[in-house]
Amino acid sequence: MIVTNKVKIIREEKVITQNELARSLDVSRQTIHAIEKGKYNPSLKLSLKMATLFDLSVEEIFNLEGE
Repeated sequence: MIVTNKVKIIREEKVITQNELARSLDVSRQTIHAIEKGKYNPSLKLSLKMATLFDLSVEEIFNLEGE
């Protein structure tokens, strides 16, 4: 299964830079970049922190695509 996400879209809608998001989540900017590009799937803990920060559910940010 492939995990897709809307992190970049949501981040840009909220006018937050990758650096600001990274600091808020206590990760590196490179981690945010990798998540946005689909090269890294965040842990459940990080996904929940992101959902809380964006005031969205995890399902509104991340999707599972077929097999």
